[in-house]
Amino acid sequence: MQRDGSLICSARAGLRDDPATDGRSVRQQQMDSTGSVLRIQGDDNLQSMLVGTIMRKIKSRTWKKQRYFKLQDDFMTIWYKSKKAGNKHSTFSVSDLEAIREGHQSEVLLSIADEFPADRCFTLVFRGRRGNLDLVAESSEEAQSWVRGMRKLIENLENMGEREKLDQWIGDWFKKADKNNDGRMNFKEVQDLLKMMNVDMNEQHAHRLFTTADKSQTGTLEDDEFVLFYKMLTQRDDVLRVFQEFSFDGQKLSKRDLEDFLRDEQLEGGDIQLHAKQLIERYEPSDTAKLLNAMTFDGFLMYLGSVEGSIFNPQWLGIFQDMSQPLCHYFISSSHNTYLMEDQLRGQSSVEGYIRALSRGCRCVEVDCWDGANGEPIVYHGHTFTSKILFKDVVTAVGNYAFKASEYPVILSIENHCGVEQQRVMAQHLNHIFGDKLLKSTLDGKAPSRLPSPEDLKGKILLKAKKIGGLEESFNEMAEDSQTGELSDEDEVADIEEENQHRESVRRRVKKSKQRLSKELSDCVVYCKSVRFSNFKHSRIHSKFYEVASFTESKARKHLREAGADFVHHNSQQLTRVYPSGFRTDSSNFNPQEMWNVGCQIVALNFQTAGEGMDLNDGLFRQNNSCGYVLKPRFMREAEKFDPETPHEREGYQPVVLTIQVISGQQLPKVNIKEGSIVDPLVRVEIHGVPMDQAKQETRYIDNNGFNPVWYDTLCFTIHTPELAMVRFVVEDYDKTSRNDFVGQYTLPLICMQQGYRHIHLLSRDGTSIPPSSLFVHIRITELE
Repeated sequence: MQRDGSLICSARAGLRDDPATDGRSVRQQQMDSTGSVLRIQGDDNLQSMLVGTIMRKIKSRTWKKQRYFKLQDDFMTIWYKSKKAGNKHSTFSVSDLEAIREGHQSEVLLSIADEFPADRCFTLVFRGRRGNLDLVAESSEEAQSWVRGMRKLIENLENMGEREKLDQWIGDWFKKADKNNDGRMNFKEVQDLLKMMNVDMNEQHAHRLFTTADKSQTGTLEDDEFVLFYKMLTQRDDVLRVFQEFSFDGQKLSKRDLEDFLRDEQLEGGDIQLHAKQLIERYEPSDTAKLLNAMTFDGFLMYLGSVEGSIFNPQWLGIFQDMSQPLCHYFISSSHNTYLMEDQLRGQSSVEGYIRALSRGCRCVEVDCWDGANGEPIVYHGHTFTSKILFKDVVTAVGNYAFKASEYPVILSIENHCGVEQQRVMAQHLNHIFGDKLLKSTLDGKAPSRLPSPEDLKGKILLKAKKIGGLEESFNEMAEDSQTGELSDEDEVADIEEENQHRESVRRRVKKSKQRLSKELSDCVVYCKSVRFSNFKHSRIHSKFYEVASFTESKARKHLREAGADFVHHNSQQLTRVYPSGFRTDSSNFNPQEMWNVGCQIVALNFQTAGEGMDLNDGLFRQNNSCGYVLKPRFMREAEKFDPETPHEREGYQPVVLTIQVISGQQLPKVNIKEGSIVDPLVRVEIHGVPMDQAKQETRYIDNNGFNPVWYDTLCFTIHTPELAMVRFVVEDYDKTSRNDFVGQYTLPLICMQQGYRHIHLLSRDGTSIPPSSLFVHIRITELE
């Protein structure tokens, strides 16, 4: 489900009459939001899914079990169970799905390709890091029915309007509360519902709400009575206060009232009159109010819960940056050991790692190549027990998914441990599978003087690897057939030794022998030649723009602390890659911010591992259409001197003060599954940036209220380099005896923040949306005098 408008579940806040909703039952609303539209179209695929189908769930060549799959009447839930499992069953929501892949498009389905034809196979791909679901239907017709039906449901969900999303959420809660499925809710079910919703309400108050909503006086809530109950429960006094402050009559916002709010409070520029008119058209549910060119409270709440009312400025969601500068002038979304799905020692290697990273906009993936059996190179984490996959399967996956999420270039970072013969096989696969996508020569056929731009390289795959000689020599045909070169300085086994872990077994494995390179593979390298780094003085004199040095995080940290300004200058001329220490065998991540502070472009993270590092990476690359390239600030691209340790010394230095009032939270997810456990939420705001800007502050915690906690706490930060600052909002469940539990987070660049009253739509630990959970805040950014 998209996050646009994910606050709307609270939009029925007031108890005023609303002709657009009142009188419609929960079930009517639910059908309006999904089912009825589809039923009207008489969709045969969906009708077939409602009846249900027996399909095989495949986990491996040997694990293939029949399951009964069925679409529920809400057109949102897929239910399935085993014949032998008694009453045990599983469900998942259509909103959990990211895509449907047809045919043998997963390793599991490829492994059984000889047994089941492609037209009966399909894969359900879930959002976040959840594993795929591989299925085989009994016939190609049944497979097509499910593929088409599921795609229709996903498309329907993505196109859902604000009101339809609200209706869906109300229906979902009714379904959860109505335990005995009799279409009505008694007071005991209401009490259980309140606990599910993270509400700690005393019994008397809950009963008062229940009695008020029970208009029929039957002792149960039916359909529209539950809508009324939900309205009372989700009343937003915090937003009502803002509405009444700007409303002349306290009942509505005239177009002029709304213009004043947008100009004076939201600090929006441009054509305010036109924008106010558009917002009324887009979010006002009442036709009467629209005719009056006014916005009711419901419309105001819908606007504040929409993408336009969110903290991330929608103007920066599309491509808005200059994409015609040299590659080294951009931060590039980059993955480390992309083939690993788990840890670095025993984890599974999979082409799925490449598909997931590329689908998230990652533009630099890593391939660790070793000699394999039958003359076929393999990919795995050398000297470990991680599983092995074929190099050609990796290349095929990259070729298929490189440009689905972004049209800008993909860099294939090769760590080459193969002998010459299998290097030639690698080159054959690269040429044959990538075809014209593989960049084999300079763009204009002439010797260039600087790196090309992302715009120049659209649709191209670049190889980063060792190269015989330099780029200039390709133009005078001086290169020999093969040449010796040192072992890759990116070899993490070597790093373990360098980082003083002097285990004999490791030291024996690290050999300082020379390695022969095949001309065929070398010729595939154009703009990204891997080189060993000496020092910045040597680089200034001898380095070529197409040379790429790689650093472990510890080496990069040493350089940035000792010579930050030199590091920034180096990165204005050529590409640098930084990757996690060999000690991180659990696939944890370092904080990428300190590497971005000195302009390192290819900061490679373990995409499979959720946490602060990936939150920052996702936050930075959410802008610019999530295309995987973000233009560095001007002072990091030009010749002027910038040292992140002394930001006040740069030309154009202008610090700002960021003031955040954390007002309230809405429907935070439960984190403790113990019965009766309610969240005690607090909000921590973290600033990640240059060393002077690193800071964090917290609100108070609120006792037993994860449903609608209210803080009105103000946090204030001075930021010296706003162009590099990332702001991370973290909600935690306070625990005085142990570590706080994570509830949700949202991370974004300071320069992408909208000011005024904004909602922050929280994300899970995995980075996926968790509607309708959000925070309501007020933001001010002012220049420091």
